[in-house]
Amino acid sequence: MISFINILLNGLLLGGIYAITAVGLSLQYGVARILNIAHGEFIMFSAFITWMLHTTLGINPLLCLAVAGPLMFVLGYLIQKFLYKTLKDKTPSPAAFEGSSMLLAFGLLFVIQNIAVFIWGNNIEGYTFMAYSVYLGDIRLSANRLVILVLAVLICALFYLFLTRTRPGKAIRAASQDPEAAGLMGVEINRMLALCFALGALMAGFAGVLISLAYQLQTTMGMQYTIIAIIVVVLGGLGSIPGSLIGGFLLGIFGSIVSGIEPGLTMAAYYLLFMVLLLVKPSGIFGR
Repeated sequence: MISFINILLNGLLLGGIYAITAVGLSLQYGVARILNIAHGEFIMFSAFITWMLHTTLGINPLLCLAVAGPLMFVLGYLIQKFLYKTLKDKTPSPAAFEGSSMLLAFGLLFVIQNIAVFIWGNNIEGYTFMAYSVYLGDIRLSANRLVILVLAVLICALFYLFLTRTRPGKAIRAASQDPEAAGLMGVEINRMLALCFALGALMAGFAGVLISLAYQLQTTMGMQYTIIAIIVVVLGGLGSIPGSLIGGFLLGIFGSIVSGIEPGLTMAAYYLLFMVLLLVKPSGIFGR
């Protein structure tokens, strides 16, 4: 019984990371119609910024949420405004834009990755933060992973409240449901598209900070998190923010169960789940 509870809790801890990793990608695709293959590179870059600030300047990694996140927001906004908007203006149809934007994202992936390799090299890096255990009865949990779960849930909850309770959030949702009608109602569509991509990069930045608290870092790690984010988005439903949140925790529990059986099969199990989802229920849990 204790072993099962431990697997469940570890799955929730892992799911917190997956949820915050996927929610940004879901927003970018759901509104801006950009399947950002470079999403994981934003996560990687943010994680290395946190590592650098902590190891060289001694800044608390949790404070780096206020540095790395906004930095990724600005970077995402500039990329959408000067690259994706230009591409959209020159593309004859929305379907053609989706394909062209994916190719552009692949280019971004290699550009960001090579910049990171130039700055930080290919070595595996990491740091120690809250590396002690806490006990819930007979169950032992890592303190840093518990912090990750709490912060991930808090960030996702605040983000969901932003989308559902604020005027910009409602404008984003309107743009995702019917861009033409939203434009006729006074919503500045191009501004919303830039904001959505920037918010997706912001969430990737937050995810990078949280990942750096407990995991080793490498400049080539971005694609792994992009794939996980895509699986979560498909699991929850393309463009569904609640679906991404729930899908992240479900995938975390699934990964924890597989890891308890054979750790080396975790990523293979993720790929298998992804293929099964595409064949059985491609719309996902909350997809339309």
